[in-house]
Amino acid sequence: MSIEMKEKIRVIIADDSDFVRDGMRIILQIDDDFDVIGCASNGREAIEIAKQIPPDVILMDIQMPEMDGIEATKHIVENNLGKVLILTTFDDDDLVQNALRSGAKGYLIKNHTPEHLKQMIKSVYYGTGVMEESILETLTKNSEIQISRFQEEGYTPREIDIIKAVAEGLSNKEIASKLYISEGTVKNYITTILAKEDLSHRTALAVYYLTGKKPN
Repeated sequence: MSIEMKEKIRVIIADDSDFVRDGMRIILQIDDDFDVIGCASNGREAIEIAKQIPPDVILMDIQMPEMDGIEATKHIVENNLGKVLILTTFDDDDLVQNALRSGAKGYLIKNHTPEHLKQMIKSVYYGTGVMEESILETLTKNSEIQISRFQEEGYTPREIDIIKAVAEGLSNKEIASKLYISEGTVKNYITTILAKEDLSHRTALAVYYLTGKKPN
């Protein structure tokens, strides 16, 4: 069932591959929930489109000519031009980490299904930072800092349950079902936890729990 929205989610697609851009544009344009307001082949073009027509979500490739996705994301976030969902093949784990530090709200693997793409965009649109499990596993595997570096002291057992569920990539609805609490309660817990760690979104919390590194 489609999520009810007053207006379509305005999306900009930034990728230097014509095939990727056109494919995602077609996938989104045939869905009444989305409006692709522009396509860009590099970060600079994405910024210019965002300045002209305010987007809700920008799908941003990392490696692009002229201006890469990391630099573009930093500019977009600093100037409140929209929320960024990173597209990645995570060839370089450091690039993903840098994009997170730049303020990206989510990470999407390019070999996604159309429905997964749409759901990830909606999650970012509604304020939920998202990261695919395989990317979290890669960050954990490649991290030089072990999981044990995450300090559990100062947290209640329920808060630890919430943190672990976030790190597993579960949505608020899935966490609520797993822990037999309401979605509102889950949201309140996550807000409190993020404030304790001075983190901006749940994706950063997941990375911190799994790798011991605070992205921001």
